[in-house]
This record gives sequence, C-alpha cells and structure tokens, in this order.
Amino acid sequence: MLQAYALWVAEEMTMSGDKNFDRETLEYALAELGRRAFAAGRTVEIVIYGGSALLLTLNRQINTGDVDAVFEGNKDFVRSLAAEMAEEFKWDENWLNDGVKGWLSNRDADPDVKTLFKTYPSEDLPGLRVYTAKPEYLFAMKCRAMRVGGIETNSDIDDIKLLARAIGLNNSQDALTLVEKFYPQNMLQPKTRLGLEEIFSNLDVDNGDQTPAPWGPS
Repeated sequence: MLQAYALWVAEEMTMSGDKNFDRETLEYALAELGRRAFAAGRTVEIVIYGGSALLLTLNRQINTGDVDAVFEGNKDFVRSLAAEMAEEFKWDENWLNDGVKGWLSNRDADPDVKTLFKTYPSEDLPGLRVYTAKPEYLFAMKCRAMRVGGIETNSDIDDIKLLARAIGLNNSQDALTLVEKFYPQNMLQPKTRLGLEEIFSNLDVDNGDQTPAPWGPS
C-alpha cells in the first residue's frame, strides 16, 4: 500500500512538473525510506533541518525541493536507498542531501538541540528514526543564512518570523543573543543584526494574530 502510494505521488509530481515535496509527499517519502531500511534489517537515524523541518513540525505552508538532512552514521546505506527511490519515482537525485552540513553549529552534537520527530514507517517497524533541529537551533541557522537585500520578500524571513513566535522572542536583542548561543559573533555578518532589527520592527503588525502550530508530529 505504501509503495503504491509513493508511485502515485511520483506520477502526480511528474505530470504536474512539480518536483517539490509538500508535507504529505514528504511524509510518504520518509515512510518509504523507513520501509526499505526495515526490510533490509536496518534502523537508521537522520536529522532534518531547514524548510523540511518546518514543514514537518510547524506545518509551514511551503513546498520544499529537497530535504536537508545529516545521516553520518548510515551515510552510504541511506544514500543508496535515496538514490534507488529517486530513480524509481523519477525524483531529483539529490532529493535527500547533506548540503546543510556547512551551516551546522558547533553545538550540533548536543542532544538538547534536537528532538525525535517520528519513527517510520511505524514504531513497530522501526526502519527510520527522524530527528529534527529544535526551533531555537533552526532560528539561529536561518538568521546566520540570512541573505543580503530584499529581506521583506525573502521566504527565509517568513520562516524567521514563524520561529520567533514559536519560541516567544519579542525583540531583536533577545533574538541576536539566541543566535550567538549557536554561532559566535565572528561567524555572523553585520546584516544579521540589521536584518533582525527590521524583522522585529514589523513582527507585531505582520500576521500578528496567527498562532503557531504545536511543535511535533500531527
């Protein structure tokens, strides 16, 4: 049943020309990855960051073109399964990739900055355990990666606002203090402080009545 659904998802993505994952398709991709791992007698662990983590945990209404993840302990095996799925379902060969490693904090090994999101396809068939970076860590990563210019049209800014509300941040100084808990000042660009000041100056009036979804699986 799961594999049949994954094939249907692949066909829908191909026909529409949309190579992005929404929450439903991402969940089924992870479930299929877990099913294949369990069938091979393995239980693997990955940590998901970025937009995919927001999609899963805060129900961020976006599509993501790929899944930013780290899977150091099972690298070759996970890459093999992901490549197998990409070929079978006509997905991008890098739909699951570890390009996010260059943005990780020195605190990444600290278990307090991650949380177990879900086991796929189920706890009874534990092929894949998915961890996600916690909101504070995701917030710091987003702020460090803040692009230069045009911040009011940058989707990362919407992510920063969503995370700020989920965490309970109310001003740019508290936000910068949080970021510096993950990245020292010499790793941050001057635009980070300026960007945070502008973001928080508009935070109260921009969608201020929205309440973030609960953190964790639905």
